[in-house]
Amino acid sequence: MARGFGRLRREDLLRTACDVIATQGFAHTRTADIAQAAGVSQALLFYHFETKEQLFAQAFAYAAQLDLEALATVEEAGGSPLDRLRELLRLYSPVGKSRSWALWIDAWAESMRNPELEETSRRIDLRWKQALRTIVEDGVGEGAFTCEDPEAATWRIISLIDGLSTQLTVHRRILPRARLTGFVRTAAAAELGLSPGDLD
Repeated sequence: MARGFGRLRREDLLRTACDVIATQGFAHTRTADIAQAAGVSQALLFYHFETKEQLFAQAFAYAAQLDLEALATVEEAGGSPLDRLRELLRLYSPVGKSRSWALWIDAWAESMRNPELEETSRRIDLRWKQALRTIVEDGVGEGAFTCEDPEAATWRIISLIDGLSTQLTVHRRILPRARLTGFVRTAAAAELGLSPGDLD
């Protein structure tokens, strides 16, 4: 019973940490803020998480888990490479991601000072890149895509989305979402020998 309660309490703390960090940002969040929001002592917080850095890294991983579960569903569902590509681009876009892009941007910035968060964000980021690369390679193998370097194409497509999504999130009025989607479709289509309309 105690072990089950411990698992539940840990999940509650991670959920609360996500909410506090999403509101205040990593740089302005103290463990005392999370403990207060969760209605527990800091001692209990540090019972579950040895350091603030570990708590932040695990909270970020918890926040990203819903996105990774959606990605796994796309991978397990099968379908043509083109169908899977459309779905991955939708999931990875600022509209599709279940957690705010602001949390990702904040995590990337904080990762320069937090090695545990850097490792976690890098692992999750590479997970998305590997999924896209697999789709591209499958499409090339089936003759649906034309691409000489799937790895390079993957990095360029993901990097474009990351950059545009950062602009959209930080400068809210500078780029309409529809325009962002058009840029991504045009770039992805060019990388893979498709027409932008194929990705509608």
